[in-house]
Amino acid sequence: MTLVLVLNGPNLSRLGKREPEVYGTSTYDDLARLCRTTAAEAGLTVDVRQTDSEAELIGWLHEAADGGHPVVLNPAAFTHYSYAVRDAVAMIKAPVIEVHLSNPGAREAFRHISVVTPVVTGTIAGLGVESYRHALLAVATLTR
Repeated sequence: MTLVLVLNGPNLSRLGKREPEVYGTSTYDDLARLCRTTAAEAGLTVDVRQTDSEAELIGWLHEAADGGHPVVLNPAAFTHYSYAVRDAVAMIKAPVIEVHLSNPGAREAFRHISVVTPVVTGTIAGLGVESYRHALLAVATLTR
């Protein structure tokens, strides 16, 4: 089975508590459970991780690059300014799907720019935790 790293950036551990009107009421545990269930149905294995540390996220992206693992990535706030995250993603040869719970294009102007988008395979946004389901199904299709 293909191992997919599902990597989440800062504040995702606060799901269900942080701005539920924007990010929904699902918790991080709900998100992880959805990823595991979807992956199993699609014939994938997932390792779901969350960090508030840019350095840790970059280390995980290096792990994906070195291991040839596809990635579902929610860089969260790092989306808009972390060229280090962008450069780590660019090293990955397997599919990388950028996900966002909300639609950044419909929010504050500073959220309209993603430095990560130019180096990912595709982006899914605005569907709440369902964005992850669609991203994992895309990975399953792209890795067949």
